[in-house]
Amino acid sequence: MAHVLHRLVKRLMGATLTLFLVLTLVLTSSVNTAEARNSSISGDYEKDTVFVVHSLQETMELPQDAENHSAAESDAVELITDYMSVYRNRQGLGSLNSFTTMQTALNSLAGHYKNYSNRPLSEELKTRLTKELDKAERSVLRGN
Repeated sequence: MAHVLHRLVKRLMGATLTLFLVLTLVLTSSVNTAEARNSSISGDYEKDTVFVVHSLQETMELPQDAENHSAAESDAVELITDYMSVYRNRQGLGSLNSFTTMQTALNSLAGHYKNYSNRPLSEELKTRLTKELDKAERSVLRGN
């Protein structure tokens, strides 16, 4: 009798574990799909680059004491992450001036927002980032 009970408990535990794993996979895949749909990155490199440039320039111009400044910085980091995750490994983009300039600017800005979120952008950094973002936008619109 004890042997039969032991086998039953073992089967129930196996079935429970299997059910748990299946539910975890299903829920995880639906969450990732929902997050991907919320991204403002369309997959059109030119449009996305111009959109990201303008969005980041708006964020950089916000005063440090603005009510939504912290949320804007967080949104900027998410936008940078989305942009880079879509385009970092795309064939042919690594050799474009627009992409390399954009990558440099995005890395600098994201690094500042992640590590020094309580400090305003220095004028030197803001000037450099503005120049790089403008250059990336001009380059992408020219097709290089």
